[in-house]
Amino acid sequence: MFNDIGPLELVALVVLAVLVFGPDKLPKVIQDVTRTIRKIREFSDSAKQDIRQELGPEFKDFEFEDLNPKTFIRKQMENDELGLKELRNGFDLKKEMAEVTDAVHGRDPESSASSSSTSSSGSGRGRVDMAKKPETPAAEDRPPFDADAT
Repeated sequence: MFNDIGPLELVALVVLAVLVFGPDKLPKVIQDVTRTIRKIREFSDSAKQDIRQELGPEFKDFEFEDLNPKTFIRKQMENDELGLKELRNGFDLKKEMAEVTDAVHGRDPESSASSSSTSSSGSGRGRVDMAKKPETPAAEDRPPFDADAT
């Protein structure tokens, strides 16, 4: 619950509590707070038990933490029944990027395989110059009109 509180912040909270409640009332306040937290936990546990009993035996392994979307997605991604690990391992980002680059430049993928092997050796072919400004079209070359874009 308090995993992200550092030692300096904890000392500041203690000093603030002593200043607000005073050293004579602080133990009583701490007891009241811990008693309240304990009651809230007991109420939460009993509510969870009631819900599990109402759901029936088919949901006996149901965990309320699974209702958190992050936990649910993480649990489903770790589940190997769907074969997601095989899909993730079979995805080659460099190959996909080379295919996209070839599609942008209008090259066929077979010639790109040979050019990518030569470009990785240091020739620099097949690399896109991001600093290069695009050529300006001639005045008579107008872009096509798109009625939906205007």
